[in-house]
Amino acid sequence: MLPEICHIGPFTIYSYGLMLVLAFFTATSLCSAQAKKEKMDPDLIFNLLFLIFISGVIGCRVFYVLLNFSYYLRNPLEIIMLQHGGMAWFGGLIFGSISGFLFVKRNKLDFLKIADLVVPFVALGQSIGRIGCLLNGCCFGRESQWGVYFPVFGKVLIPTQLYSSLLLLLIFCILRLMQNSKHFPGLILYSYLFFYSLKRLFIEFLRNDSPRIIFGLTLFQLLSTAVFVFALLRIIRMSQKFKK
Repeated sequence: MLPEICHIGPFTIYSYGLMLVLAFFTATSLCSAQAKKEKMDPDLIFNLLFLIFISGVIGCRVFYVLLNFSYYLRNPLEIIMLQHGGMAWFGGLIFGSISGFLFVKRNKLDFLKIADLVVPFVALGQSIGRIGCLLNGCCFGRESQWGVYFPVFGKVLIPTQLYSSLLLLLIFCILRLMQNSKHFPGLILYSYLFFYSLKRLFIEFLRNDSPRIIFGLTLFQLLSTAVFVFALLRIIRMSQKFKK
């Protein structure tokens, strides 16, 4: 764990924030390059990704705060302390999707085409961001003898952050292969939702920072199941249309 990278005068460079910035610039740079190959305006894509990033971070934080409302009610200043971690992907999905959709419609772009271009690099950005979670010590796993020692807890825990990062990197590679092969519009978008929800469903069994609410499942597992079913049905439906 390394929550703080260094101090420059009165300023502190936090590993969590640094990884978020690194994730954004890596994802946007590669996505803009891919946009050029597909003869799209790279500046427009950069603006879209910047909007999705900002709204996604806000959405992640808002959703996390709502899930832990009693804590933040007692500690309101902690709401803006992003360096302490605390993000919920589903909030980012909602806020990012809405802002991205409005941007695409305003600029009269093809939503599915743009989504298929962007989502592989979103997965890459998430992969980098999870390293920030590992360094920060949030999103931790269950106690295990086959894990990593976290000083803040004084225990050896399953490094679910690292597992998430590696699985997201794998998802990125799969989506990029699909992106460079023949596919129908929307396939990459719904494949991202399919793979991510499956990944989250699995990882939640190893994590220990969310309460089990029904059938031994967490809220995120229930949401992941819903997204998984939705994405699968959309892929099947669109595949049938594509064949016809």
